[in-house]
Amino acid sequence: MSDMQNKAGTTGWNLKNSYAELPAALFTAVKPTPASEPRLVVLNESLAASLGLNHDELSGEEGAAVLAGNKIPEGALPLAQAYAGHQFGNFTMLGDGRAILLGEQITPDGRRMDIQFKGSGATPYSRRGDGRAALGPMLREYIISEAMHALGIPTTRSLAVVATGDPVYRETVLPGAVLTRVAASHLRVGTFQYAANWGGAEELYALADYALQRHYPDIPLDDGRYLALLRGVIARQAELIAKWMLVGFVHGVMNTDNMTISGETIDYGPCAFLDAFDPKTVFSSIDANGRYAYGNQPYIGVWNLARLAESLLPLLHEDEEQAVKLAEEALGEFTDLYQGHWMAGMRGKLGLFGEEDEDESLVKELLGLMQQHGADYTNTFVALTFGKTGGEALYGDEAFAAWRDRWQGRQSRHRKPEEDSLRLMKASNPAVIPRNHRVEEALDAAVEGDLSVMEDLLRALADPYDHRPEQAEYAIVPEACGPYRTFCGT
Repeated sequence: MSDMQNKAGTTGWNLKNSYAELPAALFTAVKPTPASEPRLVVLNESLAASLGLNHDELSGEEGAAVLAGNKIPEGALPLAQAYAGHQFGNFTMLGDGRAILLGEQITPDGRRMDIQFKGSGATPYSRRGDGRAALGPMLREYIISEAMHALGIPTTRSLAVVATGDPVYRETVLPGAVLTRVAASHLRVGTFQYAANWGGAEELYALADYALQRHYPDIPLDDGRYLALLRGVIARQAELIAKWMLVGFVHGVMNTDNMTISGETIDYGPCAFLDAFDPKTVFSSIDANGRYAYGNQPYIGVWNLARLAESLLPLLHEDEEQAVKLAEEALGEFTDLYQGHWMAGMRGKLGLFGEEDEDESLVKELLGLMQQHGADYTNTFVALTFGKTGGEALYGDEAFAAWRDRWQGRQSRHRKPEEDSLRLMKASNPAVIPRNHRVEEALDAAVEGDLSVMEDLLRALADPYDHRPEQAEYAIVPEACGPYRTFCGT
């Protein structure tokens, strides 16, 4: 064993490589491009501990070298995954153009977690790109993914960001960085699209069996397992997208290569959170037609799942007509699943127990009033939680007063103590979200070398349902911040 491996091994790496055992057409072995001056910018101490990694080792010079890709941990088999995807509705061959999978860390509690570098150099799938990433967008993913985790939303997570010391050339020259991303896996709808379009039966069967083993081990391995896989992914995505909608999250780039089989949120390029409630809200600078607007997300979700179903048709039934029928029946379950999760979440946000027929109209009437008055999505629900409905135009509207009477009447009918409703609402309505202006403020300071603004923001976001007094300043929305635009981070 080399000195390099000894150093990396003391950190606690326990890497396996089950993905590398799949057919060779699904990946390409490739090594990260070394960074000239790796420097640790941020390290996720709690995540490192849960992965069984030594924080002190990772935070040192050797750790920075490993997290930049300059030194490869023992047991790693770096590779770039092949996949395809519908990007804004257009189908194309893709693959990890700037990401490299090191392997799968087996955690102390037995979980298998992908460890992936993002921004670690060119791969065979880079399509003339440099495979690099800039510091700002990588820190952005760190902030948002950790905020999503704290909000209780399934997500990839960020272990570290390392500055490379190398320039990245975009519209301007930017400082380069590598993000270490952690995921239950990086299997995507687009992975199956690739296997179906550029592979053969061997690749498709192997990939489906691998997904079952890794993410749906409770599904019996009988003739119906591939339909059960499809239904399992549909169920997880229905729940995930409902959770996005409940916190006002706008993904921004719901291409099929950004929809995971595990049900995790992935890719935090042009994402953002609602301030004023409006279903047509679009933040991404490249989404000119609003395909991925906030209100469209459930519809795009089922559209993407239909592309997964198409890829799986040969596995569902030997008769194509019967396979299509089975797929359509499975896809037909999405709407009820999504609606059930969304309404359950909305009842929580309004402190309602049980179910009544009028609940949906009660929710939609409130959202309509919020849209009419440009009311802040998150802060409105917090105001309802604590009975602080005053000072905003919404709360002076007679229609809102009538709605409030209906809502309070609905609450009184479940015959629960007021404390129970308050407890439910506090647990359902975050005090803070990653406000867009706060994220930009933190990134601007961090790129200039001041990490304190980002650190303060991360602390405020770490326990969003605590409703601590010190979180209040992070809930303030500037009166005149102008239209907010995000960009696909490169």
